[in-house]
Amino acid sequence: MLLVTILWISVYGILAQSHTAPQSQHPSQETQSASPQASASNFEAARKLLEEGKYDKALSQLQALAAQDPKLPGLSHQLGAAYYKKGDFLKATGYLKQATEENPKDSEAVQLLGLSYYLAGRPNEAIPLLEKVQTWFPLANVDAAYILGVSYIQVKNYPQARNAFARMFDVPADSAASYLFTARMLLRQEFDPIAEEYAHKAVALDPKLPLAHFLLGELYLYKSRVDEAIAEFEKEKAINPAYAPTYYKLADAYSRMQKYDDAERLLQRSIWLDATSTGPYILMGKVLEKKGEFDLAVRALQRAVAMDPNNSITHHLLGQAYRDLGRNDEAEKELKAAEQLQERENSK
Repeated sequence: MLLVTILWISVYGILAQSHTAPQSQHPSQETQSASPQASASNFEAARKLLEEGKYDKALSQLQALAAQDPKLPGLSHQLGAAYYKKGDFLKATGYLKQATEENPKDSEAVQLLGLSYYLAGRPNEAIPLLEKVQTWFPLANVDAAYILGVSYIQVKNYPQARNAFARMFDVPADSAASYLFTARMLLRQEFDPIAEEYAHKAVALDPKLPLAHFLLGELYLYKSRVDEAIAEFEKEKAINPAYAPTYYKLADAYSRMQKYDDAERLLQRSIWLDATSTGPYILMGKVLEKKGEFDLAVRALQRAVAMDPNNSITHHLLGQAYRDLGRNDEAEKELKAAEQLQERENSK
C-alpha cells in the first residue's frame, strides 16, 4: 500500500500544479452540467473521507450519488479514484475506463487507469496509457515513468524499458548510465540474466562508471558465485573507494568463505565511512560470534538493536550471543522479542 499511496499523492499533486497539461474537464462539459458547483459540493465530503483513509464510507457516499444520478458528471472518475486509493484496482479500472470514454481529455483518469492496470497485473494494457501520459508530462511524474519501465520489463521489452528509465533519470538512452539504471531495475524484478547482461554493457561503455561493478558483485553474491563477487567488489573499491556499502558487501563475501579476520577489517572500514547503517553492525556481530569474541559481538548487536529495534534477526543474533556468554535471562528476553517481531512481520 505504500507504493499506492506514493503514486496517489504524486498523480494528484502534479496534475493539480500543471498548467500545460490537458484539462481534466472539457469546457463544453461544464455548460452541459446544470450546476457544476453542486456536483463539486457533492464530491467534497467523499474527498475528505478519502483523505482521512475512510475508503468504505467515501465509496458509500459516491454510490449513493450514483443511485440518485448515474450520469452525474465526474462520478465515474471519482469512483475510480476512490477504488484506486483503496487498493481495489480491478474495480478502479472499470470506473476509470468509463471516465476516459466519457472524457478522453481527463488526464488524471488516463494516468490512474494506466497505474491501475499495472497494479492489477495487466502491464500490456498499462503501457499505452502510461506512454500517452509521458507525452503530456514528459518530466513531471517520475512514478509513472518508473511504472512504465517496469511494465516493459514484465512484457520483456527491455530496450523500451531502458528508454523509459533513461527519460526517468534524464540520461541518454544509449549511455552507460541508462544500462546501469535498467540493470538495477531488472535485478529488483528478479530478471537476473538480463540484469547481468546490462550491467556488463554499462561497464563496456564506461569501465569506470561508479556502482556498475558493485551491482555485478551483488548479483554474483546473491547467486553464491563468491569469487566473482569479490573480484567485482574489489574493482568497485578501486573506482569508488569512499563508498561504504562496498566494504560491507565485500565483508559479507569473505565471511561466507570463513575469512573472518578479513571480514572484520572490512566491516570496520564500512562503519568508519558510514555509522548510520545497521547492516555492518549486524554482520560484525555474526563475524565476532564466529570468532568466539562474544563480548564484542554483543556490543555490535546492541548498537544495531538501538538503531533499529524492530529487526527480528538482530534480536535473535543478540540472544544467541548472550547465550554464548551464559547470560541466559537476557538471551531468553531477546529470543522472545525476535519471535514476537517475526510473528508480527508474518501477519502483515
